[in-house]
Amino acid sequence: MAFRPLHDRVVVKRVEAEQKTAGGIIIPGTAQEKPQEGEVIAVGPGARDESGKLVSLDVKVGDRVLFGKWSGTEVKIDGQDLLIMKESDIMGIVETTAAAKKAA
Repeated sequence: MAFRPLHDRVVVKRVEAEQKTAGGIIIPGTAQEKPQEGEVIAVGPGARDESGKLVSLDVKVGDRVLFGKWSGTEVKIDGQDLLIMKESDIMGIVETTAAAKKAA
């Protein structure tokens, strides 16, 4: 990708939502909500504090994150639907355990 976000902005690609419920009911695409989980594709260098010192971001490329339903700005870059948001819009990083990685 030829896009680099500025300051404390992060580029996130939404993960695909489950198309089946736990009970086995298939949800059509028009009825699905957009997922609030994504993978970080690119990060900016960080924000500056009051003294001008660069404060690096807590997220890094490859992290799976949760964000608010209305967070970010939707853009299309290189044919991909992506979100650009500030790091403060991210609620947390989804950490996978060794057992979950082994099952996948």
